[in-house]
Amino acid sequence: MNDIENLLRHSIGLHAATIGSSVVEHTVRSRMRRLGLVNHEDYLNLLRRSPAEWNTLIETMVVTETWFFREKQPFAALVRLVIEEWLPAHPEGRLRLLSVPCSSGEEPYSMAMALLDAGFPAARFEISAVDISARALAFAQRAVYGRNSFRGPDLDFRTRHFRPVTAGYALNPAVRNQVRFWRGNFLHENCLAETGVYDFVFCRNLLIYFDRPTQNKTLAKLQNLLTSNGVLFTGSAELPLALENSFKPVNFPLGFACRKSITAKAPGPARSLPQTPVSTSTDMKRFPSAGAGLPAALSHARLLADEGRFAEAAELCEIHIREFGVSAEAFYVLGLVRDAAGADSQAGEFYRKALYLEPGHCETLRQWASLSERNGRTEHARILRERAERRSAGKNPES
Repeated sequence: MNDIENLLRHSIGLHAATIGSSVVEHTVRSRMRRLGLVNHEDYLNLLRRSPAEWNTLIETMVVTETWFFREKQPFAALVRLVIEEWLPAHPEGRLRLLSVPCSSGEEPYSMAMALLDAGFPAARFEISAVDISARALAFAQRAVYGRNSFRGPDLDFRTRHFRPVTAGYALNPAVRNQVRFWRGNFLHENCLAETGVYDFVFCRNLLIYFDRPTQNKTLAKLQNLLTSNGVLFTGSAELPLALENSFKPVNFPLGFACRKSITAKAPGPARSLPQTPVSTSTDMKRFPSAGAGLPAALSHARLLADEGRFAEAAELCEIHIREFGVSAEAFYVLGLVRDAAGADSQAGEFYRKALYLEPGHCETLRQWASLSERNGRTEHARILRERAERRSAGKNPES
C-alpha cells in the first residue's frame, strides 16, 4: 500500500495522510475486488500500465465537494480589486483569470457572476478553469446543478443566472460563455506552460493535500503564472503558506488574497516529516509537547494544523492512531484538515467520532457547530454550542 500512496504523491501530489491512509486503502481494496485482484503488487502494476485504471482511481480519490460563492469575501475582494485597481490601469485589454483546480465549475462560474453583476463588460474578461478530473469537468460543462451547490441564505444570484429544469438549475449561457475548461494535472511541467500569465488566480484548498516540498513547488509555479501585480486567492488555511513563499498580503478582511512579489525568493528548506516513520520510541518522543495532558505527537499535530501544514498534521495523527489506537484529539485534528479542504461530510464524520470517544471535547463541539451552521443546520449548531457552553461551565455536556 505504501507504494500506491507514493505513486499518488509523486503523480498528483496527494499526501495520503490528508484524507486518511484508511480511505486510500479502502478505495484501493474496492477497486481490487471489482477487478478480481488479491495482491497489491498486481494492482500497482496495473496502475502503471493502464491509463484507464489510473484515471478511475484518481476520480475516486479527488474531493469535488464545492458550492457557488463558497466564502463570499474572496469574490467581493476580486470585484473590488478589478474595479478599483485593474480597470484604471488597463483602459483597454482583456482581464485574464484562472481557477485551478476548478472541480465541478462552481468557483469559476461564481467569479464570472460576480464580475457580471458588478457591471464589468463580458467582452473584457475571460476565465480559464483547469482540473484533473474528467468527471468533474464534464459536470461543469453541462452546468446543471442540484441543491447541494447552493448553500447559505443569500441565493439571489440563482434567480438572476439560472433557470429551473428537471434535474435542478441550469446556468445561463451568458455566464457559461465566460469560462473555458480543460483537463490538466497542475503538477506537470507542461500544464499551463503556454497559456501566458493571469491577473487573478483562484487556487483554493489544493495546497492542504500536499506535503511541504510539493507546496513550495506549487507556489513557485503560481508566482510564474501571475502578472507582475497579479493576485492569488488561497484557502483560509493556506494563506500563511503563501506568505512564507514571498507573496505579500492584500488587506481585504477574510479575502485570503495575496499579491505576487516582484523579487520572489527561493522557497526555504522543506520541513516535512519522513515518509516512513521510525519506531514509536524515537518518532513520538522527538516532538515537544504543546499542551498539557496531550501526547506529544498530537500536540505537535495541532501546532502544524494551526500553521496550515495539514499534510504533516494528518500524518502525525495517522501515526498516533496506528501506534496507540483511536483518540478524540486525533479525530479532531483530522476533522480540521478535512474542514479546511471543504470536505464537509468527511469533516463531520471525524468530529462525530471525536465526540463519541469524548462527548465533552469543547473544540470539536464548537468546530462542528460552525460547520453545521455554514451548511444551514442551525438547530444542530445550536445544540452543539449549548453542549460546549455547559462543558466550559463544568457541567455534563450530555445533560
